[in-house]
Amino acid sequence: MVEMSEKEAGAGDGQGPQWEAPPWLRTLLWVGVGLLGVVGLFFLFRPQPVAVDLVTVERGTLEVVVDEDGRTRVRDRFQIRSPVGGTLLRPQVEVGDLVAEGDELLRIEGPEATLDDARTRAQLRTRLEAARAGVERARSMAEAAEAGLVEAREELRRQELLLREGGGSSSAVERAAALLRAREAEVRSAGFGVRAAQGEVEELELQLTRPPAADVGVLVLTAPVAGQVLRLHRESGGPVSPAEPLLELGDPGAMEMVVDVLSADAVGIPTGARARISGWGGETLEARVRRVEPSGFTRVSALGIEEQRVNVILDPDGEGWGRLGDGFRIEATILVEEAQDVLWVPTGAAFRRGDGWAVFRAGNGRLEEVPVEVGRRSQAQVEIVSGLSEGDRVVLYPGDRVEDGVRYRERE
Repeated sequence: MVEMSEKEAGAGDGQGPQWEAPPWLRTLLWVGVGLLGVVGLFFLFRPQPVAVDLVTVERGTLEVVVDEDGRTRVRDRFQIRSPVGGTLLRPQVEVGDLVAEGDELLRIEGPEATLDDARTRAQLRTRLEAARAGVERARSMAEAAEAGLVEAREELRRQELLLREGGGSSSAVERAAALLRAREAEVRSAGFGVRAAQGEVEELELQLTRPPAADVGVLVLTAPVAGQVLRLHRESGGPVSPAEPLLELGDPGAMEMVVDVLSADAVGIPTGARARISGWGGETLEARVRRVEPSGFTRVSALGIEEQRVNVILDPDGEGWGRLGDGFRIEATILVEEAQDVLWVPTGAAFRRGDGWAVFRAGNGRLEEVPVEVGRRSQAQVEIVSGLSEGDRVVLYPGDRVEDGVRYRERE
């Protein structure tokens, strides 16, 4: 038999010759697979864009403010003290009652209420002399307040004249008007002080001229001025000692606010500055700075740090103060300075870099660290003097991953 070759046998089975890729093609395929792997690893491990919050640089009004808590208080108040030792009868007045001058407030009975004791009378005579000196002092303060009122009126007229002639400003007129209102309030307060001091003198004179003990055993304390009962130190009867506080009167229409601020902030607060009052449970109210007290005090903060604080006194300016009472908590925003048409960014966008300031500006898919010159600063805004333009986009609160040249994406 004749044997067939392998090539002939394959042809007889109906199968053609098997194709083999040339070596160069196999090499090219492996190179392509390798390149695809490298590209995949590059995209897998390359740095991802940093998610940031962006804000736009704007031009507008910048307000430099001081935010602090404070409290309200009745400006004109008068404290009633027990002139003698004895037994206080249960008070017939309550907190909030309105009383007229001369109305009965309290009664004290007992042996000392008749003032037969020589020592008690000597004490009363000493207090009477001090009260008369207090009247003179109150009158001097009233005269000084009147002089300040005249000066404030002249200043307002001068500022209004300058404004009409084109040499003044509306803000100066507003400050002069606020100062005039403050001086008028001081005149009213000084008049209240004079009446209160005179009432104390009359009360002490009346006590020294009381009949002997056989005829009188009860001492009646009357209101030296008209006002409202602000506080009862003794709400029930019982023994009292001489000079013990019993009751406080005040004029509810003469309200003021006391806000203690850091001494470093106090030096920049001008008299007459506007303030916004909030945090008391109602709408925002307007007020004006009447006085920055000349002496400070030390207070320990919640973090245990000693701080030098200064009291700033505010007067109401406008309507809506009827619902506030004595000792209410408030939040005061005092406007120290207001600048118009300035370039500004939020405080969280600017950060210290060496001795200067810088921001991260967004553009072309990457962030750029830009040094800037800053001007006035508030708790919410920073004035940009140079380094940025209106409409630029900058990073707000840049984190640790934010660097010069890094890729970014805006957080939604």
